[in-house]
Amino acid sequence: MIFVAVVILLMVCSTSKANQTMSSIEQKTVQTTFDILHANVPEADTSMIKKGVQNAANFWKNTDGSQDEFKAFCTMNFMPTSNAKLKLFTSFQKNLESIYGHYNRISMDLKEPVQLVGEDYIPIDEIFAAFDPYAHFADDMFNSKIAFSILMNFPFYNLQEKKKLGKDWTRQEWAYARLGDLFTSRIPADVTQKFSTELATSDNYISNYNIRMDKLRSEDDRQLFADNMALIAHWGLRDELKAAYADKKAGLEKQQMIYDVMKHIIYQSIPEKVINNGDFTWKPVSNKVYANDKETAAEAEPNTRYKRLFASYEAMKAMDPFCQSYPTPLARGFDRDMEVSAQDIEKIFIDLVSAPEVKSVAKLIRKRLGRDLKPFDLWYDGFKGRSTIPEDEMTAKTRALYPTTLAFEKDMPAILTKLGFNETDAKEFSSKVTVDNSRGSGHAWGAQMRSDKAHLRTRLQPGGMDYKGYNIALHEFGHNVEQTITLNKVDNYMMNGVPSTAFTEALAFVFQVRDLDVLGYKTDSPEKQALQTLDIFWGCYEIMGVSLVELHTWKWLEENPNATAETLKETIIKNAKDIWNTYYEPYLGEKDSPILAIYSHMIDYPLYLSNYPYGHIVEFQLEKHFGETLPGKDIERIYSVGRLTPDYWMQHAVGTEVSVKPMLEETAKAVKTVK
Repeated sequence: MIFVAVVILLMVCSTSKANQTMSSIEQKTVQTTFDILHANVPEADTSMIKKGVQNAANFWKNTDGSQDEFKAFCTMNFMPTSNAKLKLFTSFQKNLESIYGHYNRISMDLKEPVQLVGEDYIPIDEIFAAFDPYAHFADDMFNSKIAFSILMNFPFYNLQEKKKLGKDWTRQEWAYARLGDLFTSRIPADVTQKFSTELATSDNYISNYNIRMDKLRSEDDRQLFADNMALIAHWGLRDELKAAYADKKAGLEKQQMIYDVMKHIIYQSIPEKVINNGDFTWKPVSNKVYANDKETAAEAEPNTRYKRLFASYEAMKAMDPFCQSYPTPLARGFDRDMEVSAQDIEKIFIDLVSAPEVKSVAKLIRKRLGRDLKPFDLWYDGFKGRSTIPEDEMTAKTRALYPTTLAFEKDMPAILTKLGFNETDAKEFSSKVTVDNSRGSGHAWGAQMRSDKAHLRTRLQPGGMDYKGYNIALHEFGHNVEQTITLNKVDNYMMNGVPSTAFTEALAFVFQVRDLDVLGYKTDSPEKQALQTLDIFWGCYEIMGVSLVELHTWKWLEENPNATAETLKETIIKNAKDIWNTYYEPYLGEKDSPILAIYSHMIDYPLYLSNYPYGHIVEFQLEKHFGETLPGKDIERIYSVGRLTPDYWMQHAVGTEVSVKPMLEETAKAVKTVK
C-alpha cells in the first residue's frame, strides 16, 4: 500500500452547488474582464483567457473583493507571454515542492508514534496523528490570491479534456495542466480536518487489528499455529492462508480455521476480547472463548468495522458541495484519482471475472490440489515457486539475512542489482530510502521534495524479518523505487509521480514476484513464464471481485443518502454474496460466501482497492515488455515520464493502451502449457 499526502488529494475539485453561493462574480463582469484582457493581449489564445477568467470567477467570494477588484486582479495577474507564464510556473513549482515536501515530513513525524514499533503510545499521540497542520492551507492560498493566479493562468482540464487534448501537448503543457489540477476547490478547513481525522482513526483501528493465532483452538482443543504468532487482518491472515498450501499435513485445516476467523470479522460476530489480545483462547467454529480453560462470556465486536467506514463516508460526502467536476466520492476516487471512470473500471473487471479462462484455471487448480475447490482457494498460491518451499525454511533464511530493519536497508543496493539495476543506480536509489519497523502490515511513504527520503515501513517480527515481512518489504521497496524515480528523474516537479497509484502498484508487483530470485531460489523451469501468467491472472480474479464489492457499495451509498452504519454493513455483505454467487461460486463453491468483504483497505483507505487489480493489468503488460530479464534502465525510462494519463503513460511504456486482453490471451496459452 502507498501513502499519498492528503493535502494534495483535497485540492483537486471545483464546486457546482458551492458555485451558486460561493461565487460573487456576475457573468457581465466575466465578459468585461475577458474583453479587457483580449484587447490588451490580442495575440493570446482567447479560449485560454475565457477558461482562466471563468475559473477564477467561480471561486471569487465577496470577501475576496468587489467586481472591480476582480477585474483589476485578472488584468494585473494574467501572464501575457509564454516567457512570463514559464517564469510564473517556475516560481510556483519551486515553492510548492517546499510546501508539499515539508507538509509530508510533518505528517510523517506526527504519525510516527502510532505507526512505528517503539514505546507504547499515549492518547495524545493519537490526537497528534490525526491532526492536520495544513488544514487551512487551501483557505490560505485563496485568501492570499495565490490560488487565483493559478486559476487564471493554468486552467483545469477534466479527464475527458485531457484524453482528447493530451496527445498533442508538449511536456511543458502537461506540467501546466498538472499545476491546473491543484487549486480548484475551497473546501472549508473544518471539513478537511474532519476527513484527516477519520482516515487516521480508521488507519489506527486497522493497524492494531491483530489475531493471536496461537490462541486459536480446534473444536477438539488443538493448537494449530505456532506460539506467539499474531497476524494482522486481513493481510497477515491471507498470507498465512497462502503459506499453508505448502503444509501437506495440516495446511487444509489451518486454512479452514483462518476462513472461519475471516467470516467472524466480516459478520462482526468476532468476540471483541480476542482482538489484539492473548489472554483468551478462542474456538472460531463454535465461537466460544475461554479463560484458564473455562468458557467465559464474550461480547461481539460492536460493529466497529462498519462504523469506521461509515464515518469516513460521511467525511467524504461533506466535500461533495465543493466539487463540481468530481461531485461524489466515486467520481473523485476514479475520474480524479485513477483517471479512469468507474464505469470503465467495472467493465474491465467484469470482462476478466466472467471470462471463460476462469473456468479453465479453476479446473487446473482443482487438479493440482486433488480436491474440490473451497472459497479460500481464491488465494491459491500454487503457481508461485514458493508454494513448494516450506515457509519455515524461507523464514529461517530471511531472519538470518535481516535481523533488523537496518540490515534490510543496507542490503537494498544488492537487492536492486539482483533485480537488474546497474550498481550506480542501485546505490543512488537505495540511498534515498529509509526502512522503518511498522506496527501495521507495512506501507511505502514517498518523499514530496527531492531533499527528503522515501520510507519503507515493514513489519519485523521478534527474531527478525520473517518471510511474510520480507515479501511485503520487497513489494514496498518497489513503491519506493518508483517514488524515487518519479520525484528525482522527472523533468518538472509538477509532473512527479504516476498517473494513479495503480501504476506504482504495478512496479511493486514486479518486485514482489521476484522475491525468491532475490533470495537465491532460482528456477529454470520451462513453465516459469506460464506459471507467472497464471499467478497474475488468479490474483486479478481474486481482487477484482473484492473491488467490485467496494464499487457497488459506494454506488449504493450515493443512491441512499439515509444510510446508516448498520445498513452499510448489510449492504456490503449482500454485495459480497451477490458477486460471489455470480462469478465465484460456480468454481469455488459455497453459495452466499461473504469472503469478498474481508479486505481491510475498504475500511482504512476507501476507494483505493481498484488500484490493485488495475495495477496487475499494468504489471502484466510491463512484464510482457520486460521479458525474463528485468532491465533497470528501462524501468527508469518508463517511470521518469511522470504523470501522464493512464493510456498515454502505457503507450509511452510499452506502445499500447491499458487492456486486459493480453492477459486473457496469455492465460489461455498458459493453461495448456502448465501440467
